[in-house]
Amino acid sequence: MHELAITQSMFDIVLKQAERSKAKKVTKINLVIGEMTGVVSDCIQFYMDFLSKGTVAEGVAVSVISVPPTAKCLTCSKAFTVKELEWTCPHCGGASLEITGGKELFVESIEVD
Repeated sequence: MHELAITQSMFDIVLKQAERSKAKKVTKINLVIGEMTGVVSDCIQFYMDFLSKGTVAEGVAVSVISVPPTAKCLTCSKAFTVKELEWTCPHCGGASLEITGGKELFVESIEVD
């Protein structure tokens, strides 16, 4: 259910940008969503359809770039993509990690007419 609040925030950003650019129609919203956020992209489209009714974004398409979790080992300094349930460095076996990706959640761009 947290997708509704997230979608509302993103939609507010989109409407403000559309208004600033004097757009007649918002045709596409491009989002970046990290896999660690727990956000379900199908839910984002569902709520976007609901929120956009009667606005310049009605019928907008939502495109999502999904970002996998990545980390840097604080022991050997190597970067890697985190595999599901494997929170150790594949290079040295270290468990001291810095998360470097996968928590992104933002509007990358919008397409307008």
